[in-house]
Amino acid sequence: MDKGLIHLYHGDGKGKTTAAIGLAMRVAGYGKRVLFVQFLKDDQSGEVAVLKEMPRVWYFSDCDMPKEFYHNMNEEQKQALCISQRKLFENMRQSLSLIPLEEVGLLVLDELTYVYAWGILDKEDVLSFLKNKPETLEVVITGRNPERELLDLADYVTEMKMEKHPFSKGTSARKGIEY
Repeated sequence: MDKGLIHLYHGDGKGKTTAAIGLAMRVAGYGKRVLFVQFLKDDQSGEVAVLKEMPRVWYFSDCDMPKEFYHNMNEEQKQALCISQRKLFENMRQSLSLIPLEEVGLLVLDELTYVYAWGILDKEDVLSFLKNKPETLEVVITGRNPERELLDLADYVTEMKMEKHPFSKGTSARKGIEY
């Protein structure tokens, strides 16, 4: 078995989750199991319906995600979010332990950089998981502004840089394109 590596897709540009989905499709296409975890997202984005239907993909999210952005939440909402996102992380870990390692090809931790940086997930818990992950497990982390320790752990680091985006001209996120 090859050694599984850690990929980090970050930056202010569009395409981080899309790149992770593309790699998930490739891995599943070769007959390996993919665990796809979306932090800070409910299951309403367009890609979710396809991910849930893909053979060999196990999709995880918090279906009860509040609609507010984290920085607009009150302390009670933030605490509830911490509990739900930690539960999501633990559910992923338990599910990973149920699958024979030779069947698992990829773990996607979409938007992990946020839940890590903001302390929503325990940083030591996340670092311990990544440092002690099954040797053959390939991991993708996405999000903006990754902390130095995540950059240092990654074997691949890809920055998506926004040079131009219609949002700057007032165009809202479009269904089927941005979500």
